[in-house]
Amino acid sequence: MSKSLDTQSQLTVAALMRKVNLLQGISDAALQKLMESAVQRSVAAGTILFMEGEPVRGFYLVETGHVKISRHAQDGREHILHLLGEGDSFNEVAALDGGPNPATATAHSDAVVYCILRDELRKIVHENPDLAWAMIETISRRARHLVGMVQDLSMRSVKGRLANLLLDQAEANETDAVPRMLTQEEMASRLGTVREMVGRALRGLASDGIIEFDRHRIVVLDVERLRKEAEV
Repeated sequence: MSKSLDTQSQLTVAALMRKVNLLQGISDAALQKLMESAVQRSVAAGTILFMEGEPVRGFYLVETGHVKISRHAQDGREHILHLLGEGDSFNEVAALDGGPNPATATAHSDAVVYCILRDELRKIVHENPDLAWAMIETISRRARHLVGMVQDLSMRSVKGRLANLLLDQAEANETDAVPRMLTQEEMASRLGTVREMVGRALRGLASDGIIEFDRHRIVVLDVERLRKEAEV
């Protein structure tokens, strides 16, 4: 369900925008224009926000929940590019160049997102070059991330890629425990492999005493050894 914002929702999205890395440092005038243009959408887990290859609608921000950005091979296999949460943005590339959506966005959990339509974004960027520069920086960081993914796929073993993923997840949660938000199937999709290989790698790390399973979490027992595995 999509809807325009009432006054309270405008205050909410304004607060959200001030937390978004992409929007740090841009002018209050640009933030105000973005806030006025934002359209709120509440979605249930599993809802497809947009499909790869479809015409672009706009640029998105996540208020609550998580959104999965992925691409699909011709045989149906999914490769997860990003898993985004509160304060993250997505679909900047298509919103800027007007081309089709480069990936599919799916609600990984119940979520609330905001969309700024491309035509509105274009006007705001035209009037506020600091926003254009911020978006360029964000796209550049995403490009570096994708280069790293290519390097991982070509140079690291599945066990090494998994170790790196667990380190990233633990760091993102600022703890030594990784919530099992990703299933083994989803881990495989992020690592460019199959579920059986992920399961084997997880069991190997557990048998080596590097991680352990605790209900719905994966607990990192030895961070330094996990870092060494990530370098292999």
